[in-house]
Amino acid sequence: MSDGRLDLTVLGCATPYPAADNPCSGYLVSSGGARVWVDAGSGTLGPLQRYVRLDELDAIWISHLHADHSADLLTAYYGLLFADIDLASPIPLYGPPGTADRLAHFLTNTPARSPVESAFAVTELHDGHRATVGPLRLTSRAVAHGIPAFAVRIETAGASLVYSGDTAPCPSLTELAEGCDVLLCEAESDRPPSEGEQVHHTPEDTGDTARTSGAARLIVTHVGRFLTPRQAVARAATRFDGPVDHAAPGVTYSIG
Repeated sequence: MSDGRLDLTVLGCATPYPAADNPCSGYLVSSGGARVWVDAGSGTLGPLQRYVRLDELDAIWISHLHADHSADLLTAYYGLLFADIDLASPIPLYGPPGTADRLAHFLTNTPARSPVESAFAVTELHDGHRATVGPLRLTSRAVAHGIPAFAVRIETAGASLVYSGDTAPCPSLTELAEGCDVLLCEAESDRPPSEGEQVHHTPEDTGDTARTSGAARLIVTHVGRFLTPRQAVARAATRFDGPVDHAAPGVTYSIG
C-alpha cells in the first residue's frame, strides 16, 4: 500500500554529456512499491541499479529523444534481453512518437529488425496522455523544445511532482504544474538566445514558471555548462519565494 508520498531520486542531471560524477538526465520516481525510470540519459543506467533492477521497473517515461535524455535505453535493451535478467514481459515504455523505430534503427545490425518490442512495450505520448502505474498517475503535456517533447505530472493521493523535461517557458508546462508540491524544472540556458527559437529555461524563467504555476517547491535541474548549480539556484530564487534546491545526483527527495 502507498502512504501517498512520492520519492524522487536524482540519478543524474548533466547536459549535454555526462560529467565524471554526474550522469545526464535521469530520475527514479517511486511510491507504494511502484518504480518509474523518468528519462534515461547517458550514464543513468549505472546508478539506477543502486535502487532497482531493470526487471523490477514498473515503467519508463521519456521526455524526448535527445541522447542526454534517452541514450541509456540502448544499453538497457541489451541488459533486458541478452544478459543476466530473465524478463517476464516487456517493460512499459512511454515516449515521444517514433521512439520504437528510433531505437530499432540504432540497434539493428542485420537485415532483421532488432526486437525492440521484446524489451519495451512502447506507448507513444501525445498532449494530454494519461497513464496509471500502481498508485502513480502520470499526465503528459507537449512542451516547447523544437522537437516532440513532453513534461509529466506524477501524482499519488497525497503528493504531486511535475518534471519539465527540456522546454522553453510555455503555457502547457505552467498549466501542468499548477499547485504542484514540487516542480523539477530545467535551467539549461545562461540567457535567452539572441536569435532563433528559445528551447530551454534560464534560471529566471525557472523561477517564473514555479511562481506562476503556484508550485510549493522548486528543484532546479539540467543546469548548463556555463552556469554553476549555486548560480542557477540563486538566480531562480530572485523570481520565486518558495524553497529552491538543486537536483544533485544521488539525492532522494520525499514529497508529500
